[in-house]
Amino acid sequence: MSEKLIVTINAGSSSLRCGVFELSGGDPKPVRSFSIRGLTGEMVLADRDLVRGTEDETALGRHRGADAAHKAALAQVFARLDPVMREQGIAAFSHRVVHGGEHFAEPVRVTDEVLTTLEALAPLAPSHQLHNLRPIREFSAHYPDAVQVACFDTAFHRTAPRVAQIYALPRELTDAGILRYGFHGLSYDYIASALRRDWPEVAGGRVIVAHLGHGVSLCAMKDGQSVATTMGLTALAGMPMGERCGAVDPGAVLHLIEDRGMSASEVREMLYTRSGLLGVSGISGEMNDLIASERPEAQEAVAYFAYRFSRWTGSLIAALGGVDGVVLTGGMGKYIAPLRARLVEAIGWAGAELDPGANAAGGPRLTTASSRLPVWMIPTDEEQILARGAAALVGAGAEGRVQRA
Repeated sequence: MSEKLIVTINAGSSSLRCGVFELSGGDPKPVRSFSIRGLTGEMVLADRDLVRGTEDETALGRHRGADAAHKAALAQVFARLDPVMREQGIAAFSHRVVHGGEHFAEPVRVTDEVLTTLEALAPLAPSHQLHNLRPIREFSAHYPDAVQVACFDTAFHRTAPRVAQIYALPRELTDAGILRYGFHGLSYDYIASALRRDWPEVAGGRVIVAHLGHGVSLCAMKDGQSVATTMGLTALAGMPMGERCGAVDPGAVLHLIEDRGMSASEVREMLYTRSGLLGVSGISGEMNDLIASERPEAQEAVAYFAYRFSRWTGSLIAALGGVDGVVLTGGMGKYIAPLRARLVEAIGWAGAELDPGANAAGGPRLTTASSRLPVWMIPTDEEQILARGAAALVGAGAEGRVQRA
């Protein structure tokens, strides 16, 4: 058995994405991917053979309850991976885990101790953590001899200076781990590597990267390392998102509980699922819907998003002491040209000058040749970072352990 493959797992509440990577020297090479979307409704499996260039979609129907849907999705995954394990062998399964807390600053081989530590962080990432961890247990049970690796969205930001990580709270809370962790680290890690490869003259400088997906955050990088980010202890902070609130006065939360009689769980549900673009517009949390709508509430939500982007960009420029470039990435950054235009125009004060033709073509550079601040759109690839992390770990023969940052 050659065991020259790594399988990446990116599990959420409504989807499960897998990538198969070949280890042949250098960067892991993607050879196949399959994803199951619609776990909360009509499930569809997309299976792509990247070598042959083919893609098949299969309708899997609807399953009653989240557990039944998850089990059905997992059965489909195992049915496709079992022959791969028998015929070629799999060196490791690499799982995306959103929150690693202060303990994990790099990928780690998963043990029972590691899982226990990560499960304790679930309240800080209620929309993600348990969905990330459940497949680790299930893959461990199905493939008991295989290596399970966890890669963390928080790890990339552990390079930020302490003043960027602490809150102005009693010191004992800081010492207990109430810190600004930041997220989307796998995406930022990939962009840092893409800049080193394609724009080395910028990669060593001061860059702000905006991950614009279902979750939204910005990261200030210096020499390819995180020095500040907009998210914090949880993935609620910073930019407004599709359904998550972004920055909000903590006094407003106290008011809702103490004066309006809302319970903590009601406030949590509102902040995570009924706020953000959906809350401001009252229409939708999808940027495409809002841009296409002529209703003033929709336009106000888009304007608010661009305004907060400009404000946060200014804050991160201050943290960097200047800026040499801006990168837009994530699904909204890749696919929504009108949003890219709005965001470039929103930071015109910093020297960004939109090139409409380049933006319509999808970049990679979105600004004119004379623009004082270059802005790029670079698609991210979190699965590639998952594969790299597992390849490095397996190659080093590291054992699972809780790592103190």
